[in-house]
Amino acid sequence: MSADKPAPGNPFGIVEALIGLVGGFALSILAVSVYDATEHVPATATTVGGTVISLLGLWMGMVAAVLLSARAASRSVPEAFGLRLCPWPDLPLGVVVGVASQFLLVPLLELPLRPFVHHLSERLGHPTKVLLGPASSGGTGALVLIAILICVGSPVVEELFFRGLVLRAVLGRVQSLPRRIGPAVAIVVTGLLFGLVHFEALQFLGLAGFGVVLGVLAWRTGRLGPSIIAHMAFNASTVIAYVYVH
Repeated sequence: MSADKPAPGNPFGIVEALIGLVGGFALSILAVSVYDATEHVPATATTVGGTVISLLGLWMGMVAAVLLSARAASRSVPEAFGLRLCPWPDLPLGVVVGVASQFLLVPLLELPLRPFVHHLSERLGHPTKVLLGPASSGGTGALVLIAILICVGSPVVEELFFRGLVLRAVLGRVQSLPRRIGPAVAIVVTGLLFGLVHFEALQFLGLAGFGVVLGVLAWRTGRLGPSIIAHMAFNASTVIAYVYVH
């Protein structure tokens, strides 16, 4: 990683990111409302379909923000946001960081909650159960579809949006700060936003902490390859653990 150049800041992207995020959630809510109004659909299919529709609506807003920002700056997406992958060291580095974050970092960050939250482990696993439970009940095809969305679609879109668009946009706004303080502020702000948009109060500390780790990877290497792979490994660990247990 010593030969890597830190990610530069972009003088654009803040407004586009906010519009994309708000628009993505609006599309997600609208799409789910329309889908739920469909009659004569089995309950399991409705739940799985609603999850897919919800994710696609949110991702449309995020991807639109990325594309509009790149076009406004007259730059390609890889150039503007560091969308590059170097098999070495990105693949092994990402897998190690993702798995370690899932099984070491996140449980460590959630430790302070244990004295205050009864049945913490069960409550922390509830979002995963809600997401994967109906899919597993719907058969192998539904589970595979959700797993692909979680393990491939989500990491690519979210890293492009948060560590590509948002992180570099914030870096561009904190360039007046000291050399090491500016990137730290940008990484923490992006990590906190990443945790917040998942709307999971108990999981916030773990998600925000993981978002900070992903931000460090993306900033330090100057590309999204390591953070995408780490995000994939993190999510895949969740899916594999759920399938193994259930």
